[in-house]
Amino acid sequence: MKNVKKPAPVVNRRAHYDYNLSDKLEVGMVLTGAQVRLIRDRHAQLKGTYVTIRNHELFLLGLTLGTDTAENIKLLATKKQITALERAKVDGSTIVPVELHPFKRHIKLTIAVGEGKKKYDKRQTIKARDLDRERQRY
Repeated sequence: MKNVKKPAPVVNRRAHYDYNLSDKLEVGMVLTGAQVRLIRDRHAQLKGTYVTIRNHELFLLGLTLGTDTAENIKLLATKKQITALERAKVDGSTIVPVELHPFKRHIKLTIAVGEGKKKYDKRQTIKARDLDRERQRY
């Protein structure tokens, strides 16, 4: 059996800082071969990306691949999942891309329903993270 190095996921680190995340969902993506190669080689950034719903279909906007920005990448999810996301969006939530990772032969994107944090919530997040670091140090 070959030793195959598993590529590390591309993580949106700002998502946990800017949003209270819930209801994570793993969806597939419709990509070209060049886009898949760039993602596997970790030349992708999720910073500034967002998910939108058009005609009962999910689309990822603003994904940076190499030096270009890929527009309108279709996401693959069931009708039931899309309906649940539409309901959450109507209630004022945002659909946030959290992690992009290779899964066997496919590329999967983890998205979550997020509620935007206020400035004081962000300060509490920073404070809690700093306290955890201090506890781990000693």
